[in-house]
Amino acid sequence: MSHPLLTAPIGPALLRLAGPTTAFMVLQIFVAIAETWFVGRLGTEALAGFALVLPFLVLMLNLANGGMGGAVAAALARALGAGRLDDARALVLHALVLALAFALFFTALAWTAAPALYRLMGGNGHALQHALAFSNIFFGGAAAAWLSAFFAALLRGAGDSATPARLGVIASAVYVPLSGVLALGFGMAGIAVASVVASGIATLLLARAVWRGGLGFTPTFAGIRLQHRLFAEILGVGIMGSFATLTASLAAILMTALVGRFGTAALAGYGIGLRLEFMLAPLAFGIGTGCTTLVGVAAGAGDWKRAVKIAWTGGLVAFAAIGCIGWTVALLPETWSRLFTSDPAVLAASVAFITRVAPFYCLFGLGLALNFASQGAGRMKAPLVASLARQAVAVAGGWFAVETLGLGLDSVFVAIAAGMFVYGGLIAGPLLVAPWRTKHRVA
Repeated sequence: MSHPLLTAPIGPALLRLAGPTTAFMVLQIFVAIAETWFVGRLGTEALAGFALVLPFLVLMLNLANGGMGGAVAAALARALGAGRLDDARALVLHALVLALAFALFFTALAWTAAPALYRLMGGNGHALQHALAFSNIFFGGAAAAWLSAFFAALLRGAGDSATPARLGVIASAVYVPLSGVLALGFGMAGIAVASVVASGIATLLLARAVWRGGLGFTPTFAGIRLQHRLFAEILGVGIMGSFATLTASLAAILMTALVGRFGTAALAGYGIGLRLEFMLAPLAFGIGTGCTTLVGVAAGAGDWKRAVKIAWTGGLVAFAAIGCIGWTVALLPETWSRLFTSDPAVLAASVAFITRVAPFYCLFGLGLALNFASQGAGRMKAPLVASLARQAVAVAGGWFAVETLGLGLDSVFVAIAAGMFVYGGLIAGPLLVAPWRTKHRVA
């Protein structure tokens, strides 16, 4: 019997799968605004410290939910679409083993190398102290973040996006007030504790949903042995997606270091502007996760025409939705920036970033949605090339403008905008010219 998502109308099916996650991601935008507001109340140096940690925080969360999490959802969707129920059962164990391994890596990295990296990025004095206070606790609880992300990915891969969204709302309802209260007494460390607690609650609730049959079957570890083939099913797609995420975070670190040359106020303003991008990315994630599942099921069944149609539908929706927000904020940059600071120098840097970069968020949204669709199809070459090209344009262009041409901070933001233009074009172009056709083969 064929999978029901193979015959469901694409529009309604995408709405059903992407709708709950996207709605939750909209909620996360307000959570991120509240989080940044709490940090802003701690002062300019706290904002600068948070800007130092932000690229690493986003790297881990994007890997957990996007690069590797998307690969987990895609692997399960392809297995279910092909009718491989035994593989689907075994993929649960393999996903959890990978979650714990990645969490251990990030905890070790934060407790050993992160302080030196923050210093290289321009962190010093109280800004560095704020960064370390947050970083040591947040990454110390990395296991909760990775497990909750993978449990949610498994549910989405099985076609249930409503449960992860609903349980995520509960975790957010815990996080926002708890982070506000703890920030008053413990500063950045308090916000980090609130994040770990919320992730732990989400992990427990999601695990309970999975073991109550949320995947369409009850997982069991009895009689299941770890297999290279199933790790490859996840990692074959996940490594390429994660490499793109890694290069993006490396570029963010280099750009942060470049902005740091212009002083603490510039760094704080850049952090406020950059936070807008990190708030909008989850919208593309919400739309893209629906594409991952639908494309994965279609790819598993060999229906490539349907897979391509799903990808374009999701990509254009992301282009329009994220573009509207980006264009609106670009018209009201100071209004946005004043939500987080009243420091004139910080405001100037934030406004400079937003007016130059935000108009191109539409292409950023298009590229991200197509990236998630490519995970479902197991076709990650174009997204990887596009991501590398984006970072090369932004980083090389920014450093050349400052170091060789002697231009100011605004030129760095122009280079970032140019990178987004390249990113959207290089992901969408190949799919338009040469749509997926041949049978998918697992790497």
